[in-house]
Amino acid sequence: MSSKLNMKVNNNKAGFTLIELMIVVAIIAIIAAIALPKLMSARISANENAAVATLRSIAASQQQFQASSSVDTDYDGGGEFGYFGELAGVADLRIGAATGDVAAPLDPPYLATPFGDITTSLVERQGYFYQIWLPSDASPSLGVAEAATGGAATTNPGSSNCEVMWCCYAWPVDAGKTGMRTFFINQEGDIISYSNRDTADQYSGTTSMPAFSEALSAVDMDAALGLLDTSGATPVVTAQDGNIWTPVGN
Repeated sequence: MSSKLNMKVNNNKAGFTLIELMIVVAIIAIIAAIALPKLMSARISANENAAVATLRSIAASQQQFQASSSVDTDYDGGGEFGYFGELAGVADLRIGAATGDVAAPLDPPYLATPFGDITTSLVERQGYFYQIWLPSDASPSLGVAEAATGGAATTNPGSSNCEVMWCCYAWPVDAGKTGMRTFFINQEGDIISYSNRDTADQYSGTTSMPAFSEALSAVDMDAALGLLDTSGATPVVTAQDGNIWTPVGN
């Protein structure tokens, strides 16, 4: 004997109505509109803080490099400051014309190896580009950029001038998105910054980069030493680029 099992199928399926879906989408849009600007701001702030920390690390490495006389192209016993490729141990150290002096990379290096990843004289890290400048032999007010792939440029920087001066800039890969401010440091170890908000005079990417003397004052260019004079009551100074550069707190 067989029997039939009668099953009652419930065709009523629970779900969202169109109005409910529209409300959910509207709520998500409102949350995104509030959260995204804060997320972008947090990212920019994090990248800028990292840039400041990186510049301080570079300054410490330069001091060690110079004190150890890792480079002494005029053989006077005074060490010279270096480029990224030299500091990171990926490029041969600069040497003078003395017979028997052999070029070789620094071992161990004073900067982490990733700083040796140099493209068109620039190092890119966490939304910022970095570039080191050394003074030329002809005049300390003229800067010599690093070679495209790191180390000594075709025109070597000045031996005596490099014993007392160097500088480095850090600026956003994409101003307003990966960072805002542009930073500068040199042998004195203090960092100054430019707000970089004037789109007509903004440092961003590889098409608008700061040159050697941009953050230096006229007095600094005459002496080729020191940062902008921020020792006065109002530590705000107009630099060679016509912009206002201010000290960055510790």
